[in-house]
Amino acid sequence: MKKLLTCLVLLFSVLNISAQALKSDTVSHADHDRKNTEEQQKKPYVILISADGFRYDYAKKYHAEHLLKLSAKGLRAAAMIPSFPTVTFPNHYTLVTGMYPSHHGLVSNSYYSAEKNDSYSMSNKLQVRDGSWYGGTPLWVLAEQQHMIAASLFWVGSEAAIKGVRPTYYYTYTEKIKMPDRIQIVLNWLKLPEEKRPHFITFYLSEPDHSGHHFGPEAPETARAVKLVDSVVYQLTQAVKATGLPVSFIFVSDHGMTTVDTKNPIGTPKIIDRDKFKVIYSSTTLELYARDKADIQPMYAALRKSARDYKVYLKTEMPDRFHYGAKDDRMNRIGDILLIPDWPKVFSDKIPGIGHHGFDPLKVKDMQATFFAWGPAFKEGLKIPAFENVNVYPLVTTILGLTYTEQIDGKKEVLESILR
Repeated sequence: MKKLLTCLVLLFSVLNISAQALKSDTVSHADHDRKNTEEQQKKPYVILISADGFRYDYAKKYHAEHLLKLSAKGLRAAAMIPSFPTVTFPNHYTLVTGMYPSHHGLVSNSYYSAEKNDSYSMSNKLQVRDGSWYGGTPLWVLAEQQHMIAASLFWVGSEAAIKGVRPTYYYTYTEKIKMPDRIQIVLNWLKLPEEKRPHFITFYLSEPDHSGHHFGPEAPETARAVKLVDSVVYQLTQAVKATGLPVSFIFVSDHGMTTVDTKNPIGTPKIIDRDKFKVIYSSTTLELYARDKADIQPMYAALRKSARDYKVYLKTEMPDRFHYGAKDDRMNRIGDILLIPDWPKVFSDKIPGIGHHGFDPLKVKDMQATFFAWGPAFKEGLKIPAFENVNVYPLVTTILGLTYTEQIDGKKEVLESILR
């Protein structure tokens, strides 16, 4: 009798958990008509993990033991150089398109499009899910076009129909899904029948970026966030290992984090005439879009004359290293005039937070990101020099045997030597 009661209690618990999960699972999406071709079923697997704001030195600095051990069995780069501006949306999208932000069109977290006569913002959910804002061919689109199933547990652009395509399995972004459940989602995908099983998976974590912003990169709270990421990655790899599948892991971040001057922020220049210019504001870049092109030169001259603790550039005169000037602006989404603060200063009309990113990654090393990789695709025990994040795209396509014809900025030869 006791055994029967125990079984009933256990059954009730399982059913209750399942019911709660089903009730809360309103953000998952799947196209059940798609399947891998026989050729694609034979391909290896790649899980691309991003920990937002995981600075190039965080793993060693905060003793992320699992990531250090995993990358010791594979490889680690001295750093990965993010694209300018070093903010979240452009760089996550660069990682999966192999294109600089000025080329794929997602030029900042917020920007203005003259063609659309509208401003994009990462907080506008309708725009985030509108594929017309995104250029390039993301890895999951490339895979699906070649009849390889892809899945995304969050990534910039994955909720939008880019070139009319979304991943076969994807989730609307939410922080409400607990980490064990996220790991289980990936595990469930990998346990699907071969024709339905994704070979490319993205897995995004919002830490340690949140902690870095609120508490600064040197804070104990940020150290704990790094440890959390380390634990999640370890649990994910252990769960995946149990499947016996040939899964290779790439662990990246979009940018780093730095401590800024919170006592002396740069106020928005009062000479900017908002009747003549649309201003897209961030702490590390102000972009001015002229309503009348005749107003550009006078405003530029006035700003240059009054500038303190920031540089003023015309879009036509941006330094080449930024890949963020008029000759690169394929979708005409970069401001006519750009104001860039001198680190550690930031633009703010109030007391700014302690942690920021967005600066030139070649001048402010704290902006540099992380790249680790391990698994059957990679050689072991390698340490490689820093490289630009545009090169991750051709690396993944090589592992998965995907072909692309679109012009990208990444080059296969940069990372091909790390593959077995």
